Amino acid sequence: MVDFEYGPMANSTWSVFNDHEHEKGCVRRVMKAKFSEFDSTQFSFHRDPVLVLEDFWSPQEQRMFQEAMERSAWTSLADLPAVSRAFPNCGNWEKAEIGRKEAGMLLHRLELPCIAEYIESFPVIKHRHINFNFYSYGVGDCLSTHDDTDEAYVSSQGPRPPLRRLALATYVHSAWQPDWGGELMLYDLKKQDEAQTLDVVDCIAPVPGTLAIFAVPRFHRVCRVDALAGEHKRLSIAGWFMTEH
Repeated sequence: MVDFEYGPMANSTWSVFNDHEHEKGCVRRVMKAKFSEFDSTQFSFHRDPVLVLEDFWSPQEQRMFQEAMERSAWTSLADLPAVSRAFPNCGNWEKAEIGRKEAGMLLHRLELPCIAEYIESFPVIKHRHINFNFYSYGVGDCLSTHDDTDEAYVSSQGPRPPLRRLALATYVHSAWQPDWGGELMLYDLKKQDEAQTLDVVDCIAPVPGTLAIFAVPRFHRVCRVDALAGEHKRLSIAGWFMTEH
């Protein structure tokens, strides 16, 4: 796990969310682009709350992460009591701490103006935090629907944890077929009177080298990995940019 404080983000600017534009329907749902063609200076998570970048990692970089994962000490869901209580019947996926070298490589690649702009748009920030881990999902593993604001699986002891602002997942396995499952499902929460429903915004396949990053809160889940995946593992790095106030 990488969980440490960082300073104000380089090249960041303050941004104020325009509620009037939101009411006029100017907020789009998902922005997809190839990383090599993506202009971060023209993108805003206030306008496009979900960003998917293809070819974020090269095959060589994916292999570097795989080799780091092979050296890692893994903890299964069954050995994470608070998390397994919050996410029952989700198989037995595994997580591991990301090494400093790999974390540095990830953070360097994530030095995008749109991330800095969004994080710095929140007022009166005392501290900024990041938390990323390696994850491995095999056949039968999934993650049920949640919005990343429910701290039911975080210890109630001690100070309030930092607020999650941006969530991300990036896929570093070498191959993945559509029949193997493991998609990241994203939803919009719709409220009408006292009823609440979830509408599908996007279904993001875990294509090798892809990055998905979205503003929190947003309901999402990881679909169960199908038996057709055999011995293949859905390998990812996932976590959050957070602020403390």
